[in-house]
Amino acid sequence: MARDGARPAYDPAGHDSALRAALQDLRTGRWMAMRGLLAETEEWWQWTQRTQVLAAAAAGTDVVRVWLAEEPHSVPAAVMHARVAVERALRAHRDKHRRTHQMWLEAWDASDTATRIAPQDPVPWVCLLALAQIDRDQRWDEHRAAPPEPTLPPGPWGLLAEAGKRDPYNREAHHRMLQFLYARGSSGRLAEAVGYAHWAAGSAPRGSALHMLPLYVRVERYRRVGGRDAALDLHWVAEDAGREAQQAFHAWFEHTDRAERSLLDLNHLAHALWGALQFPYAARVFDALGPYCTPVPWAYRTGRPGDAAQAAEVFLAARTRCTTARGPGGRS
Repeated sequence: MARDGARPAYDPAGHDSALRAALQDLRTGRWMAMRGLLAETEEWWQWTQRTQVLAAAAAGTDVVRVWLAEEPHSVPAAVMHARVAVERALRAHRDKHRRTHQMWLEAWDASDTATRIAPQDPVPWVCLLALAQIDRDQRWDEHRAAPPEPTLPPGPWGLLAEAGKRDPYNREAHHRMLQFLYARGSSGRLAEAVGYAHWAAGSAPRGSALHMLPLYVRVERYRRVGGRDAALDLHWVAEDAGREAQQAFHAWFEHTDRAERSLLDLNHLAHALWGALQFPYAARVFDALGPYCTPVPWAYRTGRPGDAAQAAEVFLAARTRCTTARGPGGRS
């Protein structure tokens, strides 16, 4: 359990010490630790998570290119090549870079190639799904497929299904679908994301991170209306907000162990339970977080959403409030 008042830290590796070591090696321009880490990664959820974090760190370097040049027949290197290409394309899109379209095509080609090199791997399909958000007008056929339910909008459902065939209920795949829906346009279309999140969570088994999706959409809705710097407000204490937080706690948190939980999911759950005044439950999530926090969603409670220091202050205040409410008896 984190000591009350201890400063939280953001670390993309979180509780994954092996990933942290590989990241440190990568940042010095070396790829051997990354190769070793991926070689020993057996579960798809962990493979997806580790390749995503590694790609974010490698996107500003040529480390993966060097690895692929040294080992041109390496399947993990080809997957990481696709990961890095997608990360760069998404960054270019966010920055409105003039080469965005070309980088998108290059990333699509790398990801499509990886689907054939690694036919059992869900990550190349997650990569293709991630790129769909750049096609806001859904000009590509793959991005306007018929949905599995009539209440859902057309979209890259075939890509999601391919990822699901390889790793059912893949966390990142469903978050990429949410990002696609967010990118489709007006705030009125956020209702599509709400419907999608509840549909996905409703079909997920206990222990699945998909039970967290409604909390992410609620945060996105809050962000779009500008947020508020009040400690608590009706957006979070409403009956449906509290119900969503409880459902996520009981269907996901109570059925997973620390290694499986992403820092973002834990932060979103702690934030939702705190906002819903469910302090003892939130305290248990803060215990699971330990010393780690993520700027989002806490930053949206501040007057400056880009200020990580202010986000950390909100996190600290929320953690103190929840652990104090639990009392001196320790864990709930």
